[in-house]
Amino acid sequence: MLKLNRSDYEAIRRHGEETYPHECCGVLLGRFEDDGGRVVTSTARCGNTRTDSAHNRYNIDPKELVRIQREGRERGEDIVGFYHSHPDHPAQWSKTDHEEAHWIGCSYVITSVQQGKAAITNSFELSGGDESDKRLIDESIQIA
Repeated sequence: MLKLNRSDYEAIRRHGEETYPHECCGVLLGRFEDDGGRVVTSTARCGNTRTDSAHNRYNIDPKELVRIQREGRERGEDIVGFYHSHPDHPAQWSKTDHEEAHWIGCSYVITSVQQGKAAITNSFELSGGDESDKRLIDESIQIA
């Protein structure tokens, strides 16, 4: 389960609307719970560095990700997931999303943005032991 406060949830959705018709992307920071769930305590917007197909792909610059991770650790936060938008497509992971997901145990949040307006937001946990058996599993979002 992914736990988010209302303002972070709305910020993720608004980010998707602001970058439409391109995909937005960002990082979820917080803590892992003993039961395997994740609690988001802050989010970090990232720039989508894809220039070839930003309307249906995203990439976070590794230097930006390292900076976000370092700053989060200074606040006592871990990277617990990532988010991105799907402009005019369902809030369901794609083959590319699966192939490019590497943080096992983290959440991957996808917001469908239909004609510039955030519609459905879903979350998926990347589970498995390693790259060979990783899978994205539907997970519930609890908004506090």
